[in-house]
Amino acid sequence: MSALPDLVAVAAQAAGAQQYPTGALYVVATPIGNLADLSLRAIHVLALVDAVACEDTRVSAQLLRHLGLHKPLLALHQHNEREAAQGLMERLQRGERIALISDAGTPAVSDPGARLVAELQTAGLRCVPIPGASSTLALLSVAGDAQAQGFRFAGFLPPKGEARAQALAGLADARDTVVLFEAPHRIADLAAELAQRWPQRRVTLGRELTKQFETLRTLNCAELPAYLDSDAHAQRGEFALALHAEGEPVSEGLPAAAEQTLVLLLEELPLKQAVALAARLSGVARNSLYARALELKQAQ
Repeated sequence: MSALPDLVAVAAQAAGAQQYPTGALYVVATPIGNLADLSLRAIHVLALVDAVACEDTRVSAQLLRHLGLHKPLLALHQHNEREAAQGLMERLQRGERIALISDAGTPAVSDPGARLVAELQTAGLRCVPIPGASSTLALLSVAGDAQAQGFRFAGFLPPKGEARAQALAGLADARDTVVLFEAPHRIADLAAELAQRWPQRRVTLGRELTKQFETLRTLNCAELPAYLDSDAHAQRGEFALALHAEGEPVSEGLPAAAEQTLVLLLEELPLKQAVALAARLSGVARNSLYARALELKQAQ
């Protein structure tokens, strides 16, 4: 512990030259498991602010103790965000600096904070991002989905019912990698759903990312349920999944006949139906047709 105040001093030396305006909310990313992933800039901001708004005061108090810091903690979670926002706004208007942190990762991304940020921006108050470790980007970096055109963050799906079924259906025909989060008590259900819908689609499973028992595995969705059943520990911890893009990479141009077919179908049908039918008629990859259909719609 004696070396930690020196770490705060090192952080101040490394990050202190940048301006840190008063009357601003600092949205600070915290480690997703490995404390060493906390940036020097984040440490400096936590040392600088007047108070810390946090998802769970017990978790955040422990983080600050590791750094040798003592700050007033203000609870801000999914049940009180609207009410807490008013008090934070008043403090910022008085010129205070406030840090917003969640239990792990970046606030306002599958964690509380988005409503607070929106209200502060509406009031003309400044919100400053302090980036850090990200389970989404960590997983994407080792997923190896070379054919994806980008990625889409879906986060936690609705837990059950029609809303969940619709959310899963919305992941079909994706040209992008889709990143999902799931809790340990629902990971088996999600694995079964993915295996049923897309047995041959590739998925990269990340468990306990950055932690001591981190596990990464890429396999077909059909293999996912058996993999989770193969080990007593496989369903423990927090999960991030990268559902790989489907189909062939988008080509630079379509065959003339396929393009003509697509143009005619778009005149009569909604985009997705036109693409699906054009794929059946032409034999061209649906991803390529979909990308061209979007270009044609934008041109109109």
